[in-house]
Amino acid sequence: MADVSAEARIEAPAEKVWAQLTDFTSYDRWNATHTSFPKGGPAPLEPGATFEENMKLMGFPAEVLWTVEELETARVLAIRGKGPMGVSVGTRYSLTADGDATTLRIDGEFTGAAVSLMAGKLKDSATAALNESLRRLGALVA
Repeated sequence: MADVSAEARIEAPAEKVWAQLTDFTSYDRWNATHTSFPKGGPAPLEPGATFEENMKLMGFPAEVLWTVEELETARVLAIRGKGPMGVSVGTRYSLTADGDATTLRIDGEFTGAAVSLMAGKLKDSATAALNESLRRLGALVA
């Protein structure tokens, strides 16, 4: 198992951060691991909705089938997915409003036999990607 997280204060209201976070047509502008949504993002965005994402992590392409697990507008988006080689992936975006700013925390989780073989490198790569994603997202909404 590999757990990763990153957090940033974004100088924009939670509603504006949420709007960008859930605009699946613009993920390539901020999400450092995203390459495409072959069939588009979840529509409608609701618990139980599924969608496919092509990603790249540690230089390797991966296809993930995601399911929306938790959704609370402008507060929480949690998704869980199945990737290649029996790897399970979880991502949770948590927004905390702070006046005209928002603290956005991203927690990620990777489990499966293949993860244990490269947990250290995976943590480093995924943490760097989360931090880069937060930087890009902040630049888009600020």
